[in-house]
Amino acid sequence: MVVAAVMQLSLTPAAAEGPLSGWRAVWMTAMQQPNVNPNWSQEGFAAESVRQVVRLSAGGPKLRIRISNQYGERPLRLAGATVARATQGAAVEPGSVRPVLFGGVEAISVPVGSQVASDAVALPTVSGGTQVAITLYFAESTGPATFHEYGAVGASYRAAGDARADTSGAAYGEAGGSWYFLAGVDAIGVGAGSVAAFGDSTTNGFRTTPGLRYPDLLAARLAAAGRPRPVLNAGLGGGRLLNDSNCFGESGLGRFDRDVLDQPGVKTAVVLLGVNDIGYPELPPAPCLTPNPEITAEQLIDGYRALIRDAHARGVRVVGVTIPPFGGAEVHTERSERLREAVNTWIRTGGEFDATVDFATALAGPAHPTRLASQYDSGDHVHPNEAGYRAMAEAIDVTVL
Repeated sequence: MVVAAVMQLSLTPAAAEGPLSGWRAVWMTAMQQPNVNPNWSQEGFAAESVRQVVRLSAGGPKLRIRISNQYGERPLRLAGATVARATQGAAVEPGSVRPVLFGGVEAISVPVGSQVASDAVALPTVSGGTQVAITLYFAESTGPATFHEYGAVGASYRAAGDARADTSGAAYGEAGGSWYFLAGVDAIGVGAGSVAAFGDSTTNGFRTTPGLRYPDLLAARLAAAGRPRPVLNAGLGGGRLLNDSNCFGESGLGRFDRDVLDQPGVKTAVVLLGVNDIGYPELPPAPCLTPNPEITAEQLIDGYRALIRDAHARGVRVVGVTIPPFGGAEVHTERSERLREAVNTWIRTGGEFDATVDFATALAGPAHPTRLASQYDSGDHVHPNEAGYRAMAEAIDVTVL
């Protein structure tokens, strides 16, 4: 039976989370509304289990998961959940499956627009880079699903019935590339606070593979340098700073609190956002781009200032990142290039961010600085390839974090 009581996640300011105790976010993803692209978000789940594999950027002796019904049409009834160490595909390590409880019970109802956190779960030997499988069982129809669309995310798998205890993965006959209802994983651990990488498809890791997005590579670099700390990926493919989209989710201004400042233990935000605000007005009208007004450099700068004000009010530092070149792409015109250069000049010289990182210079071709260097171009002239994402991670002075 599904109980009506809900354990609400306490949205205390991130700065209140001490670095040596309490919960820290070690994985999260930006939630968005269901859309019409090929995925499971419109239909949702009914009498089904969905197993989702995520890579943690740090670990700890205990974990908890966070479930979101941000964009639901009805209360989300979760019949039960498990967490386990992932192996291959939908398979999990035998003996590692742990039940997940919420206020001491398996079944919960998550109100529309809400997020809940589970009780603590002890899962031994979980550290940075560990892949865990989180399985959610929905006995009743969920309706359209709050989710995170594909980019370079881990895998999700769907099975009929209650397959929470399945270790072989044989029950999971369907695979997908998005995450559903799963908003975050937190850990209790010793170490510095989390870093949130806030951005669009480039942060989300479009055109690379799971585990090789720039925030993943940055987390590995920090660990190798003896400065381990969680690095969260708050990228949202197609996202803009100033405007919402039916397909690409809320604006950066609309989701910054939820996706960065409300994440437990976040101390620093790295902001790489604006290329879609600049480039989309160069495209023909399309439903996913509506509204699509031409914007000015001043409007983008005011948007960054709003993020900085909100972050500083919560004791979070903000690192501004220059917008990489996109010459040769469909959205590149004289107008969009002028906007990019004006915004990047302000990021570099305005002095309003706590620190800056120059991805534009790190990724530019030496002979054609308005274009990605050929060794970093995935082929669409906007998104880096694996070498480009690695160059981004290496361009960050870790002391600014």
